[in-house]
Amino acid sequence: MSYHNPVLLVESIDGLEIKEDGTYVDVTFGGGGHSREILKRLGPEGRLFAFDQDEDALDNAIDDARFVLIHANFKALKTELLSYQVQQVDGILADLGVSSHQFDEEERGFSTRFDAALDMRMSKKFERTAFDVVNFYEEEALANVLFLYGELRNSRVLAKCIVTARKEKEISTSFELKQAIAKYVPKAKEHKVLAQVFQAIRIEVNEELEVLKSFLTQTDQVLKPGGKLSVIAYHSLEDRLVKRYIRSGMFEGEPERDVYGNYSVPFKKGKLIVPTASEIATNNRARSAKLRLATKL
Repeated sequence: MSYHNPVLLVESIDGLEIKEDGTYVDVTFGGGGHSREILKRLGPEGRLFAFDQDEDALDNAIDDARFVLIHANFKALKTELLSYQVQQVDGILADLGVSSHQFDEEERGFSTRFDAALDMRMSKKFERTAFDVVNFYEEEALANVLFLYGELRNSRVLAKCIVTARKEKEISTSFELKQAIAKYVPKAKEHKVLAQVFQAIRIEVNEELEVLKSFLTQTDQVLKPGGKLSVIAYHSLEDRLVKRYIRSGMFEGEPERDVYGNYSVPFKKGKLIVPTASEIATNNRARSAKLRLATKL
């Protein structure tokens, strides 16, 4: 739990409606909190496959014959499961975003709290880092990243500040980045704005939204009819994609109707669940979490 304190732990696992002999997937293993809860509810014939692309998470592997930890990004969900002769499963869990461990490890560069090298990679296999985005993206491309992924209205001004600053000297650390844009970050909103800037760059480095789209489209194929999907999102960009896909099987537009005027959609929408005040009080990172549940039709 010191690696990552799972958010909505009981609610997300309850949403899977675990069958003792079922096959389940935790695509964001991290510290293993959700996986351990799933294993508690599985019988001796049950199986759990977990994914994590972060090398640090491999140290948390669970010694259990029913458990397999796959060192891969969850965009490889279908391919990796097929390598274990698994075509369909009874439930899939995703706890999106950055783990507590990643935020708290200074050298990873995810947090605005530390003066760390601009990295922000969720896997060391990635070639592109936050340093590359900040120092080598054209001004317009950088502004688009800040606007689309950070939802920053003054994205063009911030991008211009970064480009101006890097002409004098490469921006190598998180504090240097903060200093480059300080003039246009209101003190009253400093924490929020900086979090949005770091979020935008992190999403670009890890291609998080494209990976999420790829994963969601595979859940339709990998889940058995009646199978459960349980997804926790932490910001509106993620949650919007999850919500739209569960509702329509699409990320934009509306699905076509059949001859009877009915939509053909992959899922039956379940509950939206948010953390209780008591959970937020004990785990501040739960404050923005939204859990969406769905059943494969």
